[in-house]
Amino acid sequence: MELRYNFRLYPGPGPSRALAQVMGSARVVWNDAIAARQAAHRLGLPFPTTGDLSKLLITQAKRTAERAWLSAVSAVPLQQALRDQDRAWRAFFRSLARPQEGRVCPPGFRSRKSRRQSVRFTNNAGWKITPGGRLSLPKVGEIPVRWSRALPSAPTSVTIVKDAAGRYWASFVITTDTSAALDAAPTGGGAAEAGIDLGLTCFAVLSDGTRVSSPRFLRRAEKKLRRTQRQHSRKQKGSKNREKARIALAKQHARVADRRRDFHHKLSTKIISENQAVYVEDLAVAALVRGRASRSVHDAGWAAFLAMLEYKAKRDGRVFCRVDRWFPSTKTCSRCRHVKAEVPLSTRVFECEACGLLMDRDQNAAHNILAEGRRVAAGQRESAATPLGGVRRRETPDGALVRPRPKVPARRVEAGTHPKPDPTSVRKAGIVTASRGEDAKTARSSQQHTAASFSH
Repeated sequence: MELRYNFRLYPGPGPSRALAQVMGSARVVWNDAIAARQAAHRLGLPFPTTGDLSKLLITQAKRTAERAWLSAVSAVPLQQALRDQDRAWRAFFRSLARPQEGRVCPPGFRSRKSRRQSVRFTNNAGWKITPGGRLSLPKVGEIPVRWSRALPSAPTSVTIVKDAAGRYWASFVITTDTSAALDAAPTGGGAAEAGIDLGLTCFAVLSDGTRVSSPRFLRRAEKKLRRTQRQHSRKQKGSKNREKARIALAKQHARVADRRRDFHHKLSTKIISENQAVYVEDLAVAALVRGRASRSVHDAGWAAFLAMLEYKAKRDGRVFCRVDRWFPSTKTCSRCRHVKAEVPLSTRVFECEACGLLMDRDQNAAHNILAEGRRVAAGQRESAATPLGGVRRRETPDGALVRPRPKVPARRVEAGTHPKPDPTSVRKAGIVTASRGEDAKTARSSQQHTAASFSH
């Protein structure tokens, strides 16, 4: 399993200029590859491969006067830019072949004014972590790193990211063993299971009665964001003061995003460490943001929170299951399973007409998600234990697999063998089989005559 570990970088003036040059060179190679592939498409030529573009846009371009400055940076980030674009094109073509999985836009040109830039160095580039704890990048230099925790193993690559607030980050990719991570994971919670109902007033309501209030980081920072936005809009375009105001505004937005991410990490870690199985509802966040509560939905960050729950459950060996979004968790009684016709949003207490149950609507939904998640997870385990064809695995007392009995009996006539045709001409249902000595022209004319008689 691959995990990312992000750490803050503090490059000086020299490494900052070198990183800007590397990011600019990678952007130019990306745009040249886009232009080359679009030109090939207009001319009807085959789609250029990554290897051909690497030779044309990197190796041969360094020898020209227009692109000689590409030799001042490492070639690995430039090659990785082409690989990233190749993956983007593959995703676009895959979406065309499978429209039911969603539409993916083709990759486009990158602007030098983009506020977020990144480059990736693989192990082939020769980067390393010095004994003093600094990150040494080829043709860039050593950069101080703020280590918040130790890396569990040797990283396979590092991605340098510059965000809109002007901050630099180092993202290390670590390949971990799931079994080793499972041994080191906390074992609290026993056989506890949790069904989670997400909302806006209460961020999460668990089936055990735990209620997590929504922090609303964006709502709390709106006043300061409005003031900073006004200061930015009043500055003259293109001036240094406007750039300073832009950075101040980006830092305010980054602070809100960092607080929300920290809240998601702490809550997801707590839920995964205390439960062996977690069941959630598969929410259509893209559809929910089109309503009146779009700002509150964006502020909650449900999709990021569910993604954290999923990868942490996989890392720690927990069960994670998503309940279908069309399952009526709010309308169903958690005691007698009676489904009501309609439950308005203003009704905060669920009342069942069949059994008389009175319960908070979010708590009732969490219980229903827990029950439905158990059923879905049991079905997934059963399908995983059943091979293709729907035949259940059978084992002998000593654990050996027994070959399943086929459901469809074999044909009594051997397939693939046919009797040899009669050497004489056979006319059957308008089909003529010519013998060895018969002329092929005569056979064709006879077949045409038969087809004409059928048409009449």
